[in-house]
Amino acid sequence: MTVRAALPVLRTADTHCPYCALQCGMRLEEDTEGKVTASPRGGGMCKKGWTSPELLDHPERLTTPLLHGEPVSWETALDHVADRIRAIQDEHGKDAVGVFGGGGLTNEKVYQLGKWTRLALGSKHIDYNGRFCMSSAAGALNRSFGIDRGLPFPKEDLQDADVIVLVGANPAETMPPLMRFLTDAELIVIDPRRTATAEQAQLHLQPAPGTDLALANGLLHIAIEQGYLDHDYIKAHTNGFDEVRQTAAGYWPAFVERITGVSVPDLYAAARLMAGKKTVVLTARGSEQHAKGVDTVTAWINLTLALGLPGKPSSGYGCITGQGNGQGGREHGQKADQLPGYRMINDPAAREHVAAVWGVDPETIPGAGVSAVELLRKCGDDVKMLFVLGSNPVVSAPRAARVADRLKALDCLVSFDFVMSETARLAEVVLPVTQWAEEDGTMTNLEGRIIRRKSLRGAPDGVHSDLWIMKELAARLDAPGAYSTDPEAIFEELGRASAGGKADYSGVSYERLEERTFQWPVPSPDHEGTPRMFADFKFNTPDGRAKFIAVDHRHPAERRDRSYPLYLTTGRVLTQYQSGAQTRLIESLGGTPDSEQFLQIHPDTAVRHGIGEGDWVRITSRRGSYTAPARLSVDIRPDTVFSPFHFPGAANANAAVSDVLDPISRMPEFKVCAVKIAPAARP
Repeated sequence: MTVRAALPVLRTADTHCPYCALQCGMRLEEDTEGKVTASPRGGGMCKKGWTSPELLDHPERLTTPLLHGEPVSWETALDHVADRIRAIQDEHGKDAVGVFGGGGLTNEKVYQLGKWTRLALGSKHIDYNGRFCMSSAAGALNRSFGIDRGLPFPKEDLQDADVIVLVGANPAETMPPLMRFLTDAELIVIDPRRTATAEQAQLHLQPAPGTDLALANGLLHIAIEQGYLDHDYIKAHTNGFDEVRQTAAGYWPAFVERITGVSVPDLYAAARLMAGKKTVVLTARGSEQHAKGVDTVTAWINLTLALGLPGKPSSGYGCITGQGNGQGGREHGQKADQLPGYRMINDPAAREHVAAVWGVDPETIPGAGVSAVELLRKCGDDVKMLFVLGSNPVVSAPRAARVADRLKALDCLVSFDFVMSETARLAEVVLPVTQWAEEDGTMTNLEGRIIRRKSLRGAPDGVHSDLWIMKELAARLDAPGAYSTDPEAIFEELGRASAGGKADYSGVSYERLEERTFQWPVPSPDHEGTPRMFADFKFNTPDGRAKFIAVDHRHPAERRDRSYPLYLTTGRVLTQYQSGAQTRLIESLGGTPDSEQFLQIHPDTAVRHGIGEGDWVRITSRRGSYTAPARLSVDIRPDTVFSPFHFPGAANANAAVSDVLDPISRMPEFKVCAVKIAPAARP
């Protein structure tokens, strides 16, 4: 084997990994031949972080605009897009043009994108793929605590917890560096599969998909029965417990066992482990991506409140955010119903404040649009033109085949991307944009921590930033409002727009971020940030008290039956990220069991269906089907099968999943649907 000799370093940059919301510190180095390498800075990285520089100079990198698949100049592409906007809006109205954003965009891009959509396009139609991520937890946090920050404490606090309950979370594969913060606690893992995380748990509860709410209510029932409640805490710091107590009374352990499949002894063991200790409950997509996701998270929050946990050191409730800027991505304007600072768009005072920063009349700001799934459903009908930034809904959205059909029905699809994703392949116009190592900006990680993203080098010839494209199109449209290409100037404006809001960034500047990071809210330049929320047991509600909210179990929108006898659940694997548009191109992430689609199936279930190890299987729901080779394992329930969702085309599990929505968060029910399986020919 030839070992490449180290060459002199040309330039370095201290930045952060481009993938998940852990946002691990990363040092980039570029040698004199242009090769970029990454190494950890102040912690660890998973293999996705180590290999991320491979995409910077990948041969499939886009470096010129495409119009109908053919290379054109930037002037031609932008003039064409501006002409299409004008023509479509003249015929169909302002709201006929929409924007679908992403949870990986920097705060500066998110802020300017929301402003650009509402002022330059004059449209109410903007939402983003983060609707598929934390929206159910956000809905529950807002109604229970009055504020939505995924982790209301630093991740380091997890190291001092006695017990950590992971509900529908598999960080050993999805964000491995987080596991070093969990090693000193007793782990309770709640997951239909025995995952890599569950292997490390003191107790693994294996409920049927879609039954986590009943499980939480059952644990509360036991806590009441066994005298585990903190009555002083409940009396001093909460409202609404009496109604929740009455609801929990109906969830006696034997009844919960029938719903969930978790044994009565295991229910008692879990409640006993949590009681009287520094306990943290962390939910993730497994419990949230349901048509009752908000209520499910609320049930877990109720349990933490009854045990007297939120606000105490190394205790309480938190959500493990998925996407790199999943937190900041919904705080500053690309969510359909929100304005910067986590202000609500239907609040007159919020509209007035933001309009003053933007220099426009509040009446010119459109009202609330619709959620991500609903926006995609409108494509080709009410919405005639769509911009897609930092997202690949053809793979990542539920009912993926129908999403592709809806995008094909548009008069015009415009994709901002740096590789030819499955969504970009359908676009009339593709605009090549910068990658993370080529841009400055800020991200907000899973702790609400605002961090700097620093560029290593400039963009390749022919590539521009999303900010530059927005400015150029706004100029062609003679749009109101000012649009900058300077991330620092945009961040300063974002601070003014967020001032006084729930997510207040007004006290943060690029200069301050040179010295340290800050967890919001940071309401003034001399404020040190808010590492721990609720530390004085004051919640962000009108009376300062947390709210118990009674919630009842209800079955998944689609239950198993004779025709579709199994549940399908989906999730992530170690080597892939989101729709896989980036990670599937990285050669060093290939060649592993995780680099291709598979179906995890219990051996007993496989025998009943005439399926052996490695056999190809067709998985069919009432919406669509996909194929995958079988991987037999006793680590999954016999009534459930599992596939990752990172793969396109005939292997796309999201072709089968349900797009029924939670009534509050508008989160689709990715995590459970009824399917049938049958042997299939190898593709």
